[in-house]
Amino acid sequence: MRILIDAMGGDNAPEAPVKGALRAAKELGVDVTLIGKREAIEPLLGGGAADIVDAREVVTMEDDPSTATRRKKDSSMAVALRMLRDGEGDAVVSAGSTGALLTGATLTTKRIPGIRRAALAPVLPNGARGVMLIDCGANVECTPEYLLQFAYMGSFYADKILGCPRPRVGLLSNGTEPTKGSPLGKHSFKLLEKAGEAGRINFIGNVEGTDVMAGGVDVVVTDGFTGNVFLKASEGMIKFALGQLKNVFYGSAKNKLAALALKKDFMTMKDGLDVNKIGGTPLLGISKPVVKAHGSSNEEAIFSAIRQAVNFSRAGVIEEIEKNIEHMRLSAEELAGMEETK
Repeated sequence: MRILIDAMGGDNAPEAPVKGALRAAKELGVDVTLIGKREAIEPLLGGGAADIVDAREVVTMEDDPSTATRRKKDSSMAVALRMLRDGEGDAVVSAGSTGALLTGATLTTKRIPGIRRAALAPVLPNGARGVMLIDCGANVECTPEYLLQFAYMGSFYADKILGCPRPRVGLLSNGTEPTKGSPLGKHSFKLLEKAGEAGRINFIGNVEGTDVMAGGVDVVVTDGFTGNVFLKASEGMIKFALGQLKNVFYGSAKNKLAALALKKDFMTMKDGLDVNKIGGTPLLGISKPVVKAHGSSNEEAIFSAIRQAVNFSRAGVIEEIEKNIEHMRLSAEELAGMEETK
């Protein structure tokens, strides 16, 4: 298996992508190809084995995401996506611009036929195996059909990657009652309920924000705007809580003694909430595996994202989506019915 690494993407590039890739090659037994400026990559190899594909341009956060990979055709991100499209690798990992990667993957690697929009689907730490949030920012404006497709894609990923048979799928709302939510939520609820009654997904109904981290749901479906706000709020709260615990432990001599006794348990809890150990965010709906690592990814985060890309490529998630596409699309009559009830 060969993983294509955007070596110039992210705040800590090229050091973090190169070191993470070398570790993955050693520990996971996969081939890695580093794509970027050769003169910046080679000094970091330190005798490690990795193929390099020279790419002279870099997609930056200042570039327009909608045109970045088209304007910078020789960028590390654009070259990686073309190589994936052409079968020169099994998956792409990038810590570069989220918008540029999503747009580039959609235009170059293409969506799975029948999928309306690709979705960003991070796995949030919740003390167990994690909970998937789909979408978290790719699609600010959604239709009920988009959310139906997100539910299917998230369900397949949770089953095959997270080891969660019959994952519980919930629709993020402001109350658990079927009557709660926005017009988008109410229409989407009906579609998800129908899919659940047919036995195609395990739909458990509306879920509130407090349910997400409590372990009562495995896949949380929402539009990209709401999902992104929820994601950033959750990340901020985790950082705040860990900081407060640290202040308590080191606030006095007595507490420091208690901290020594609890250090192992505290570190285990901290690791369970560490986004660097979870990996990246899969772009579900793209015809080949693409994983977006966090922009501030360090070596460990890149390694975790590569491991995730390997699992993604091997698990058959894309094939499962392709097999079920007929259940994930609305007919012209159903679409018309949705318009009439707006």
